[in-house]
Amino acid sequence: MADIAPMPSAVNPQSPVPLDTIPISPADGTNGTNGTDAVKEPPVEYVDTDPITVFHDPDNFNVKHPLMNSWTLWFTKPPSGKGDNWNDLLKEVISFDSVEEFWGIYNNITPTSELGLKSDYHLFKTGVRPEWEDPQNKHGGKWAFQFKEKKLINIDALWLHVMLAAIGETLEDENDGEVMGVVVNVRKGFYRIGLWTRSVGKPFPGGGEGKTAGGKGRTTEEGREVLLKVGRRFKDALGLKESEAVEFSGHTDSAHSGSTRAKAKFTV
Repeated sequence: MADIAPMPSAVNPQSPVPLDTIPISPADGTNGTNGTDAVKEPPVEYVDTDPITVFHDPDNFNVKHPLMNSWTLWFTKPPSGKGDNWNDLLKEVISFDSVEEFWGIYNNITPTSELGLKSDYHLFKTGVRPEWEDPQNKHGGKWAFQFKEKKLINIDALWLHVMLAAIGETLEDENDGEVMGVVVNVRKGFYRIGLWTRSVGKPFPGGGEGKTAGGKGRTTEEGREVLLKVGRRFKDALGLKESEAVEFSGHTDSAHSGSTRAKAKFTV
């Protein structure tokens, strides 16, 4: 695995880490050209003012399809010892805001199944750090599910499906404002996939009923129903059986318990 570049300067903590600072595939460096230089065809010129689509020129099609939000990929490298600081292990990789950019990144990073133990990928909305302390996360929580039979699942397909659900905005309705990001953890005995939310289904402390996620003035019951709906969609994205429950816990509870898996507030 390639070394990770030093943490960006504190003056500009959002500076992306170049892609070559995390494990990149394919390892043979051929970039899919079988060791030969790819031949680029000259672009086709059009005089028609109508929008050019893939049906006009599939070989040279380069029109980008924008996403509703910009997203940032983060990577946590395995610790080298007990003295490692979390901030030194967590690295911002790159941000993107189109379908094409997502696939360009996904096709050039190491699959989850090939990462070292205690590695994580985090895919969060740009501007949100994958940390409990981030202002947009501190009142929130996480839906999560552990896959204990690592050899029996295709973690790469599962993680891809969840990422596509996140950037495709299918995990919540347009004005819910709950989904902050998704994460996959690689551990010795399991894989875990989580979905971070802005709230725990109730108004933010000290803010009254108007301070729920999205600023929609939801009641506690309405906030709970939105959160449960997100959990059910997350469960569907994972392809779980009805008998397999995803659990939700608050970040504050996790911090107090000293574990990433505090007692579940909700299950679906």
